[in-house]
Amino acid sequence: MGELAAVRPVVGPGQRAPGAGVNAVDSRQRGEHGSGTALVAAVILVLMVVAAGLLVVAGYVAAAHHARSAADLVALSGAAARGRGDDACGAAAVVASRNGVRLAGCSERGDSFDYVVTVTVEQPVSVRSPVLPDSVAATAHAGKLGLL
Repeated sequence: MGELAAVRPVVGPGQRAPGAGVNAVDSRQRGEHGSGTALVAAVILVLMVVAAGLLVVAGYVAAAHHARSAADLVALSGAAARGRGDDACGAAAVVASRNGVRLAGCSERGDSFDYVVTVTVEQPVSVRSPVLPDSVAATAHAGKLGLL
């Protein structure tokens, strides 16, 4: 028995016997090397995709807001021109181009006493998506009722 004690060194707490368990611990941990890097890379990729999606949505929201505002202004300018006896759609086209939108449609209904000018404008989207349209449209109405 004395020979066995000489072969096995006595190891205290926190110490490792020479050569004992070094290869066993390393071989068990090798499968997990780099898994933290892959996880962080996956999280960063997901965050980038979400950020890109939010950027596209924000671009469409901003374009829609601008299109609605421009449509209101273009319709009001057309109605004002009609009230003066001028060409409503011609005035609407000028105001639309000055506001960076395209006049997609314009119609006048009524007479000089009661009339409505309806316009549709298109606003290009700044941040585009391959699966979504390149522009946003908005329609507005303006006019005069003779009773008011």
